[in-house]
Amino acid sequence: MNTQSFSIDFRSGIPVYIQIVEQVQALIARGELLPGDQLPTVRQLASELRVNFNTIARAYRMLDEAGLISTQQGRGTYIMESLNGERSKFLKTRSLEDQIVGFIESLRQQGYQPDEAASAINKVIESWKLGQVSRQFE
Repeated sequence: MNTQSFSIDFRSGIPVYIQIVEQVQALIARGELLPGDQLPTVRQLASELRVNFNTIARAYRMLDEAGLISTQQGRGTYIMESLNGERSKFLKTRSLEDQIVGFIESLRQQGYQPDEAASAINKVIESWKLGQVSRQFE
């Protein structure tokens, strides 16, 4: 597999390692990555995407923990098997939690208090449930 299958949106607000995990999941789901297919090395992908080596290593670690890939010392990293419901749920939950932690940390650094953030977040979630997610400035 070549590294051109991956693309990163640095402005999305989604951590790069989460983008990599989600892209591997999508490639497996679409049948573009099959059991036995080799992924680029951590160094190769980091270099191509111009991101830190540890970022790619973190994504690969998550994929390995989910049982989607296997890294064989000196041989490379390979797709293990198709994504099943339990593994997919694990990765989605982990991805969501990581994004929430990053978001909360950003709010904390901006000086927001937990009650302020919770109130605003709940308001947006209620709008989302009604299918009306948009930026509303009152």
